[in-house]
Amino acid sequence: MFKKSSKLNNVLYDVRGPVVDEAERMESSGVQILKLNIGNPAPFGFRTPDEVIYDMRQQLTECEGYSPAKGLFAARKAIMQYAQLKNIPNVTIEDIYTGNGVSELINLSMSALLDDGDEILIPSPDYPLWTACATLAGGKAVHYLCDEQADWYPDLADIRKKITCRTKAIVIINPNNPTGALYPKEVLEGIVEIARQHHLIIFSDEIYDRLVMDGGEHISIASLAPDLFCVTFSGLSKSHMIAGFRIGWMILSGNKAIAQDYIEGIRMLSNMRLCSNVPAQSIVQTALGGYQSVSNYLTPGGRIYEQRECIYQALKDIPGLSVVKPKAAFYMFPKLDVKKFHITNDEQFALDLLRDKKILLIHGGGFHWEQPDHFRVVYLPRIEVLKESADKIADFLSYYQQNRC
Repeated sequence: MFKKSSKLNNVLYDVRGPVVDEAERMESSGVQILKLNIGNPAPFGFRTPDEVIYDMRQQLTECEGYSPAKGLFAARKAIMQYAQLKNIPNVTIEDIYTGNGVSELINLSMSALLDDGDEILIPSPDYPLWTACATLAGGKAVHYLCDEQADWYPDLADIRKKITCRTKAIVIINPNNPTGALYPKEVLEGIVEIARQHHLIIFSDEIYDRLVMDGGEHISIASLAPDLFCVTFSGLSKSHMIAGFRIGWMILSGNKAIAQDYIEGIRMLSNMRLCSNVPAQSIVQTALGGYQSVSNYLTPGGRIYEQRECIYQALKDIPGLSVVKPKAAFYMFPKLDVKKFHITNDEQFALDLLRDKKILLIHGGGFHWEQPDHFRVVYLPRIEVLKESADKIADFLSYYQQNRC
């Protein structure tokens, strides 16, 4: 009998895990499921801008071969110019790497850095791919808390407490998945100071940086840390509604002199996968340089803004639920009153809701949140679907008791 590698024993990715498996089983038997589980814009009617599709079609016959390992010159040039607009310091075109989505580049960057036992600070709640990739690389993910009482901002005191002699880096996800938080400058400056004191690399996942609401401003943490080595991740999957095209990038910036050996490791791994999706690279210049149509979704009257308002109001009015209003992305992370509902297992809660009300969402434990009291909602579906979902959740919680005496 062939068994899976022991390296997978501590790997978790419940965004596509057991609850989703159960939903697929139910769908295969003819059950219709309301899906609030994954940030995939296309199934909810969000379309790629026409000019992006047009440009890809025009260039498709020129994209049949491999590109340079780091990516097409025009794509990297556009990303470099975008980095300059974000005030990310000391970036040349050689510091830009394209990838098959940010996911591939997270995996690559962790594999190039971590030896067995090395520690890396990752937020809780997190996007679970970060923890999975660090673990697969042989590292130890140490989760620092984000504070729900402070709009889900990172707890700087908790970060300091968890640094050891084995800590090599800190990860931030800003704007945040799963909470929708947008970090202010003072919080970012606090993280930079901690990284400076302890000689840490900063990895900043900024895939939602163009999905900001309420007049907020996204600040790249690398812009505040010219003396540190930073790696910034972003892409087009969310901002241009082209998740299936798989095009992301990472930007190396700041004090690269202290990371030359690590950069050589990144270059080696980048070469080994030959290149990222070339047709998708071909539209980066158009996407970043053209009209940013996503902004129309993010203001009053826009779909993402109005869907956020709808689900936020509906959930916060349900007895036993509380929720912090997100300022960016398209997620929120409501809190359950575990005493009221006698909940001790949040995955079981998600399964019970799925089986009873045919609603699919991901429990908080899937994002390395230790208490069984949260779940993530994706508010990409249209308002009528969100209202139906909220009504069903309210009805479910009117009678749900997980552990009946």
